[in-house]
Amino acid sequence: MKTLVVYFSRKGSNKYLAEKISAHLNCDIEEIKPILNVFFLMLFGMSLGIKKIKAPVENYDRVILCGPVWMGKFIVPLKSFVKKYSKKIKNLVFVTCCGSTYEKKDEKFGHGLVFKEVAELLKGKRVECHAFPIVLVFPEDKKDDGQEFMKTHLNDGNFSGEIKTRFDEFLQSLN
Repeated sequence: MKTLVVYFSRKGSNKYLAEKISAHLNCDIEEIKPILNVFFLMLFGMSLGIKKIKAPVENYDRVILCGPVWMGKFIVPLKSFVKKYSKKIKNLVFVTCCGSTYEKKDEKFGHGLVFKEVAELLKGKRVECHAFPIVLVFPEDKKDDGQEFMKTHLNDGNFSGEIKTRFDEFLQSLN
């Protein structure tokens, strides 16, 4: 299956995840670049759109979209990508390294709400969604520490244990 990984990452965790996926699948990867990359505006859903990606999306059987969930929102760069290329996407896999846990995924700031929005935007297409909460790399005594959440980013030093297990399961599910 010909696969394209497309990502947006502000702090690096989703870039790391996208690069790991692309390396494992030996597939093409592209970064989503907002025309105006201003965090404050994006946080409130304002955007001038995204720059065109180089890869012809219609030539891929599957697109893996990787990016963050901010405060339970499908962020503007990701949403802009889906809207811009929705007619060309055959199958979408949305992957996020996010702050919400599996237990709180359906609460106000949870990733579950975003997963529903992604499915709705691509109604009639095959859509899968997977979350890799950043707390999976925290030591047990730091799981509820908001400061830890803000300063932790995925990297080779912390990509082990439960998050690595879930990532390996995710990769197996793609085959």
